[in-house]
Amino acid sequence: MKLTAANFNRFLLFKLPSAFICGVRVKEIVYNKCVVSVKHRWINQNPFKSMYFAVQAMAAELSTGALVMLHIQNSKQNIAMLVAANKSSFSKKATGRITFTCQNNNEIENAISQTISTGEGQTFWLKSIGTNEKGEAVSEMDFEWTIKLKK
Repeated sequence: MKLTAANFNRFLLFKLPSAFICGVRVKEIVYNKCVVSVKHRWINQNPFKSMYFAVQAMAAELSTGALVMLHIQNSKQNIAMLVAANKSSFSKKATGRITFTCQNNNEIENAISQTISTGEGQTFWLKSIGTNEKGEAVSEMDFEWTIKLKK
């Protein structure tokens, strides 16, 4: 399956239904960037009338993980991936449409290349920044991904 925004959104419906129901959607995925959006609604709010942190984490993780999946597919290797750790910070109430963007600065390519050449697992961090409709950052989330060749 070619990894496009539409295919990822179908994937969400069948494999990650909680993210789909909460409104998480891939808007754009290209070689060096993935954009995921989610709108604050009743189904994904916390008691303080802003978006629940876990919904933000789902969208942010998808923006990083989708890029990893795209690069693994492009490598034509059988590579496993897993989140090893994450950290986050919240700077503003998340209301309205929140857009998470992950920009790849060669971390993924370097890790895949190292894994293929050495056969050893690699770890790397990717950052996703969530912004509101005014362009203000509401949260930053970092995910440590591990990859290794499947045997």
